[in-house]
Amino acid sequence: MNHEIVEKNIGLMVVLIVLVISVAGLVQIVPLMFKDQTTQPLEGVEPYGALEFAGRDIYVREGCYGCHSQMIRPFRAETERYGHYSLAGEFVYDRPFQWGSKRTGPDLARVGGLYTDEWHEIHLINPRDVVPESNMPAYPWLAERAVDGERVQHRMRMQQRFLNVPYTDEQLDAVPGELEGKTEMDAVVAYLQSLGTAVSQRR
Repeated sequence: MNHEIVEKNIGLMVVLIVLVISVAGLVQIVPLMFKDQTTQPLEGVEPYGALEFAGRDIYVREGCYGCHSQMIRPFRAETERYGHYSLAGEFVYDRPFQWGSKRTGPDLARVGGLYTDEWHEIHLINPRDVVPESNMPAYPWLAERAVDGERVQHRMRMQQRFLNVPYTDEQLDAVPGELEGKTEMDAVVAYLQSLGTAVSQRR
């Protein structure tokens, strides 16, 4: 009988749905905020350097997350193919994280160090030169565009100031100089080479 009252009163139903979703969300999220394993970085995990940070922004800009996830689930089929399953402490400086759920291409959570810089450059310029069956688009313009050091410095400073990423002022002051003469290709390759290396070294 009570459910009929709710079903006939759309306003009441909306309020109850919002209430249930809110409580369920809080029950799942709030406990994670107080667990060290989800809020503290793993040993060896550091904030991105200037070049890796720039590469991550380009990775997001180009929509790479649309085809590549960065989260290995704790199942044998996943760990045998990609390596150690993903740990929350790896992603404390990823704002926002790039877990994703789509795998048109392989998961990239542990790609750091698997290939040489040259391999990545060739792959980004024309993927089919190294993976003939690939349907990944080419990104040749990355080798032609320079990284904007001042923009990257500003973005890193915002992360320091508002998201508590532990960059020092000295590190931030050095960013434009570090990125001088670097291309977007250099940045993306540096970012890819950094992925998953802290956990890979622990295995």
